[in-house]
Amino acid sequence: MGSGNYDRKYERDIQSAAAELAEVAGWALYDAEKHDTARRLNQEALFLAQLSGDRSIELLILQNIAMHSGWLGRHREELAIARSVIEGSRLSPRVEAIFRVREAKGLAGAGDHTGAARSFDHARSLLGDGVHDGDPSWSWWISANEIDGHHGSALQEACQFGDGIQFLQRALWQTSGARWVGYRSISAARLLDCFLSVNAWRDAEELACSIVASVDEIGSARTVTLLRTAIRRAQMADKTPSGVRDVLEHLGSAMASDPFTL
Repeated sequence: MGSGNYDRKYERDIQSAAAELAEVAGWALYDAEKHDTARRLNQEALFLAQLSGDRSIELLILQNIAMHSGWLGRHREELAIARSVIEGSRLSPRVEAIFRVREAKGLAGAGDHTGAARSFDHARSLLGDGVHDGDPSWSWWISANEIDGHHGSALQEACQFGDGIQFLQRALWQTSGARWVGYRSISAARLLDCFLSVNAWRDAEELACSIVASVDEIGSARTVTLLRTAIRRAQMADKTPSGVRDVLEHLGSAMASDPFTL
């Protein structure tokens, strides 16, 4: 694009389209745990979005960058990005809600769990305003279930496993009987870790069996990382019942197998 031949009147449209493509690639690389490349793609996407003047895609990219920072343990960075957007922009309620979630995750990661809870509650209250004409097209996925999943993950990461269960269960309610795909598989992996950590053996066994049934559809390397961490921790604990160990071993083997093997 930097040296191509094109009609200048389409320049901003081309830059916007390139920003969106880079955003998708950056998110996919992040979910695949290719973090250095994901970070570079996100920065390129942000640069192109700002060049094009496409504020909608710029906000999505900033959300992704904040989320990626949090996953890497850069919680102060996640918090700073979220607050810079909240304080520097006029946002629709739905868009503000997702940045309040990023604010909450940053606060939780920094140890301020009271402040995090307030930000999660603020995010939920913003969704009460419903859908607005000014909402960007990408904001369809911002929902109460999404917020609950992030709230539960923040508690799981803080080893507040019992408190995290209710939020992670609520994040999965709308998918009863469905496949473990997308962000829902992340919530399922975190919920499994919570069940195992509070010795809820029957719940853990049932959930692990549900995940095994759809393990070949889990395309998220982040989900696999979380599941392997939960399995390893439970297998190392003396108190884990043999039946649960067997199911977890089966889940680990299923994740390691080639899904295209006949």
